[in-house]
Amino acid sequence: MSASTQSTGTAATTVPASDTDLLAQTASAVREAGSVLRERFTGVVRHQSREELMGALAANDDAALGILRPALTRLRPDAGWVEEELDGGALPAGEWWVVDPAEGNVNHLHGLPEWAVTATLVRDNRPVLTAVHLPLTGETCTALTGAGAHLDGRPLRVSRTADLGLGLVATSQARPDEDENVVRRIGSSITAMLFDALVVRTSVPATLHLLDVAAGRIDAFWQFAGARADLLPGALLVTEAGGRVSDAEGRPWTPRSGSFLAAAPGVHAAAVTTLSR
Repeated sequence: MSASTQSTGTAATTVPASDTDLLAQTASAVREAGSVLRERFTGVVRHQSREELMGALAANDDAALGILRPALTRLRPDAGWVEEELDGGALPAGEWWVVDPAEGNVNHLHGLPEWAVTATLVRDNRPVLTAVHLPLTGETCTALTGAGAHLDGRPLRVSRTADLGLGLVATSQARPDEDENVVRRIGSSITAMLFDALVVRTSVPATLHLLDVAAGRIDAFWQFAGARADLLPGALLVTEAGGRVSDAEGRPWTPRSGSFLAAAPGVHAAAVTTLSR
């Protein structure tokens, strides 16, 4: 566990860092990593093969992880580290850092602005704190269990929309090469939402849609399958901003769940109905 040292005049004592302190230091780490990725953002990165693309993605990840891994390990040296950002499912007990060093990495390589750096501390499979930095705007979003969600210190609140027919909703593809059943379920869910919601957006990455839900800019986001690094930061942001998080059938969401839904309270039940058809 990370600790700070205080001098008492006679001896040094260690005082565990509070979660509030940890969040502030985590936010500093994602901002520093974001500055590295911003310097690497030079427009479209050309690639002629899957291997070239994967190499460019890995290079971005490695550049950001060079900042994040040592910084976060210093904060919580006993916490586990999730090595694969596309992994899903539950984690073992204890504390874990779940990090996406380049959330929306494929957008970064295609010269698109929708990408971020995220770091979330998970304690016994529950996100405790998260920091999401948007390097191109300089914005940093944070959430701490029981203390709310904020954008550069300003509180975030979900929308007050109470009619899904007036709602702007969004979904995302969790990863390339999805299982055929998942792909078909994504397609049918988009069709259902096109009938029931006002407008449907489809793009990656999930975290930025979830930030928009937390900020009240869109009313609901759903995804089938999914990775922990995709969903844990946004789940905490939305919950702390007053939204509801469940699976697509309305059951409590956990990292083991096969679907995910985050919505303003006024449209959550209607979104469940639509996605359950």
